[in-house]
Amino acid sequence: MYLRTALLPEKKFIGKSLPMSLAGDRTSELWQSFMKERGTILQIPGTDLCNLVVYDPPLDLQNFQPTTVFTKYALAEVASFDELPENMESFLLSGGLYAVFLHRGHPASFPQTLGYIFGQWLPSSGYTLDSRPHFELLGEKYKNNAPDSEEEVWVPIRKSD
Repeated sequence: MYLRTALLPEKKFIGKSLPMSLAGDRTSELWQSFMKERGTILQIPGTDLCNLVVYDPPLDLQNFQPTTVFTKYALAEVASFDELPENMESFLLSGGLYAVFLHRGHPASFPQTLGYIFGQWLPSSGYTLDSRPHFELLGEKYKNNAPDSEEEVWVPIRKSD
């Protein structure tokens, strides 16, 4: 599951967002809306998509509940924000240090991947969770709802004090 740590540079994205929680999951609604208008985004350097989550206040693993509200984004990386399509928004990811994991399988098994990351890897890693966006990189091996789907899970980290 654990692949590597990576120092990610600043990245520009264009897409859509919705507030939601695990109990009030609107991921399908978000991605359906985004995919309908994805073709209006110009200057896309690749085919990878990004499923990004912003926790405000920052993610607190000890107090996280199924009703905790966060903002989820469906995004495509772009070279610039010069041409922002109507009904889309820009998102500047500041970059930083990330732990990168591989999730392989159906979305229903994603909680096991997160359990490993936050329950096993992070406590013994020498890192702590940083308060920056979390995201999944949906590349060429990503197959929505397929048991052989693969995606990279990027978790913001910093050295433990």
